[in-house]
Amino acid sequence: MQDDFKKIENLSRILKKRFGRIPETLLVLGSGLGFVADILENKTIIPYKSLKDFPVSTVAGHEGLLIKGDLNKKDVLLMKGRFHYYEGYSMQQIALPFRAIFYSGVKRMIVTNAAGGINKSFRKGDIMLITDHINLIGDSPLIGKNYEKLGPRFPDMTYAYSERLREIAIKCARRLKIKLQSGVYAAMHGPTYETPAEIRYLRTIGADAVGMSTVPEVIVANHMGVEVLGFSAITNMAAGIEKVKLSHQDVSDVAERIKERFYSLIAGVVKEL
Repeated sequence: MQDDFKKIENLSRILKKRFGRIPETLLVLGSGLGFVADILENKTIIPYKSLKDFPVSTVAGHEGLLIKGDLNKKDVLLMKGRFHYYEGYSMQQIALPFRAIFYSGVKRMIVTNAAGGINKSFRKGDIMLITDHINLIGDSPLIGKNYEKLGPRFPDMTYAYSERLREIAIKCARRLKIKLQSGVYAAMHGPTYETPAEIRYLRTIGADAVGMSTVPEVIVANHMGVEVLGFSAITNMAAGIEKVKLSHQDVSDVAERIKERFYSLIAGVVKEL
C-alpha cells in the first residue's frame, strides 16, 4: 500500500503538470463564499473528482473545484469548497490535498468559513478575523506517522494565525471602511448544530464563533511552515442566542448578503501580499 508521502508527491506532480507554476497564495472558500471564485480572471479549473486521492465535497455550497487564476492582478490558487470530518473523511484524507498543495510551493493560506456567532456583541453579517482557534473536533490530522520532510513531530501552535497577515487585514479593512470583528474560532465535528448548553460552554472557554471546518487545514499549514490568515463570516447567531432554529439555507442567505464586503476585503488583502 502506497504511503501518504508518496501520495503527496504524486499529487503535487500532477498539480504542477496541470497548472504549471503553483501560486504562493491559496484561498479556501467556505459555505456560501464560493462567489469569490467567480470573479477570478484567466482561470484554469480542475474538479476535485478528477484528482486521485483528492476528497470530493458533498455539501451544498461546496462546488469542489481547484482553480488557478488572477485576483486583483495577483496569481492565486483557490479551493471552491472544502471537505469536512462529518462527511466521513478521516483527518488524514482531509489533510492530504493540503499537504500536496503546500508541498507544491504555496507559502500562505487565506482560509474562510461560515460560522455561528457566540460573542453577543456580534451580529449576523459581521466578518470576524480569526486570532486563534480551539480544536474540539476530537481528532488531529497529525496523528500517525510523521514525515520530517513536511514538518516536525511536535509543531508549535502559538502563532497559528500569522500576526503579519492579520495586520495587513486590519489595515485593509480600515482603508475600505469595513467593520472587522476579531476573535477565537471553535471547531466542532458536526454535522449537528450545537445545543444552547454547548454554546454556553464554548463562550465560557473563550470562543467567539463556532463552525465545523478550518482547523484541520490550519494545523497542517502550521506543521509545514505555511502562514495562515483566517476569516469567519458570521452567518447566524449560535443556538440559544436568538430564539430561532438554525438551517444551512440561512447560512447561504446571509453569505449572499455580505458578499460585496467580503470580496472587497479578500481582494484588498491579496493585493497587499
